[in-house]
Amino acid sequence: MAATLGHGRSDIAAAAAAQANSLAYVHNERLTNPAQERLARELVEVAPEGFSRVRFTVSGADANEMAIQLARSYHVERGEPERWQVISPAQAYHGPTMETLALTGRPGMHRPFEPYLPGHLHIPPSTWRFDPSGEAALEALDQALDEAGPGNVSAFFCEPISGAALPAYTPPREFWEGLSERRERHGFLVCFDEIVTGVGRTGRWFAGAATACVPDIIATAKGLGAGYAVIGAVLVREHVYEAVARGSRRFPLGHTWDGAPLACAVGLAVVEALRSERLIERVRDRGPSLRDELASALSDIPLVREVRGHGYLLGVEYVDPRDGRSFLPPELRVAGRIDAVAFEHGLITLSTQPTRDGYAGDQTLFAPAFITTDDDLAEMVSRFAGTVREVAEKLESEL
Repeated sequence: MAATLGHGRSDIAAAAAAQANSLAYVHNERLTNPAQERLARELVEVAPEGFSRVRFTVSGADANEMAIQLARSYHVERGEPERWQVISPAQAYHGPTMETLALTGRPGMHRPFEPYLPGHLHIPPSTWRFDPSGEAALEALDQALDEAGPGNVSAFFCEPISGAALPAYTPPREFWEGLSERRERHGFLVCFDEIVTGVGRTGRWFAGAATACVPDIIATAKGLGAGYAVIGAVLVREHVYEAVARGSRRFPLGHTWDGAPLACAVGLAVVEALRSERLIERVRDRGPSLRDELASALSDIPLVREVRGHGYLLGVEYVDPRDGRSFLPPELRVAGRIDAVAFEHGLITLSTQPTRDGYAGDQTLFAPAFITTDDDLAEMVSRFAGTVREVAEKLESEL
């Protein structure tokens, strides 16, 4: 999900070396730098309409954390200090810091840190199994708003398209429309975690542009550094920036390496490569056929229920083949076995085990680099299908 441009790119290495030979570091609290300012302009240019400002971070978790801090600051600056509560989907992953851990509702990830985590509210995902229309999720959102008190809610925080927790899943359009209406009615902000989906992974610069609910704040990271540098960014719409600019004019929180010239120079080289080689267009155009090829290769395996795909972010969901619907027994560790067998076949996959909240079962994330050739994509699909078939055959005697 991070090494989107592959390894050994001399253009990116040269950009990093040139910046290191000129100005490797300057602290971000009092000074900007040319690479930082240029990269901010580039991101604003490709962001959804209305986004006008960028703040850089060191990583994805830091970007998500800063998005929450900015949402809180927005309300405080506007004279609504009571707004602090965050509502988010339960089945998600936003990072390993205390605040980002609290944004997920997965109990297994909270232990043993519960005493340190703020008590945020969560709603179930509107997946095919529980809520294909999105109506139940909206009802749960209304209940959460009532529980918190609408005037106490700072933000709804989610991924436009999920990464590891629910690979390549996105709620139905009805949910996004309902979320947008509730934002207008109740005054909270919508924050998108685009750590995975931002900067091209789904065939768009930002996946949130395709939803029926334009966010107020976007956090992104992985693809921005393409595996060559640690860098994240938080983008905000103008009204979020103006709340601070017309208020205290202060947002001092940050890390030593936020917006450092070296990382920003890498980010600029990544953006240039994506543009000059039309790689996002490649992901957009090739993604649907890649999804179809993966689905076709797995179509005769009853273990596979669904293949989802958005650009080069694809997800495979497994079910009990005896009824084609139920979760697989967790003690069988199907997802873990798929990763192990795939590795034996020279393929690295990221699979997720069933979660204790009961919202997700065994799944696999499929996320090739943008520069992957058609021959290599075909080889990946072939090895993966062989892996799933091998595991499925061994399961027959265990179910």
